[in-house]
Amino acid sequence: MEEPKRKNRILLSIQENLERNEANAWVFDLVESGKIEDFEERVLEKFGYDDEEISIMFCDDEFIRDFNKRDRGIDSATDILEYENGDEYEDEEGRWYIAGDMLISFETLPKNAEYFGVEMNDELKRLLVHGTLHLNGYDHGDAHVEPGVEVTDEMLKMQEDALKEFLDVRLV
Repeated sequence: MEEPKRKNRILLSIQENLERNEANAWVFDLVESGKIEDFEERVLEKFGYDDEEISIMFCDDEFIRDFNKRDRGIDSATDILEYENGDEYEDEEGRWYIAGDMLISFETLPKNAEYFGVEMNDELKRLLVHGTLHLNGYDHGDAHVEPGVEVTDEMLKMQEDALKEFLDVRLV
């Protein structure tokens, strides 16, 4: 039976110079599992995006810290950085909108999960939805999700509402 054609392209990678070890093996397993692509496809469908290309790279804190310092002037690691692109290209499968790139720190992910009092699975889904919205032009300014505080920002409301629809999804 032929697999259905995806409506979007999700390109996954792991920071090039990382060696698989006991601490990061879960990231390698996750990237190889296909679960991220499946989830991201559901997120894009939820928000009505088709023919998008999104690149997602998992990296360590040092790697994301360098980008955060260079691009935002903040000399510390962060959970996720997004880089909107907006270009388009055409190939034998059709026309594609390059939404952009996400960098996700697999070292900050468990720290955030602990801070928010959630499983890593839920935090990873939050980061992926968050990054997808940023890559499609949404911004939350100085507003952030805080434990026990109701969100009022439009983007963050969209994010939190979408996550309720994905409670059944297990990534890690």
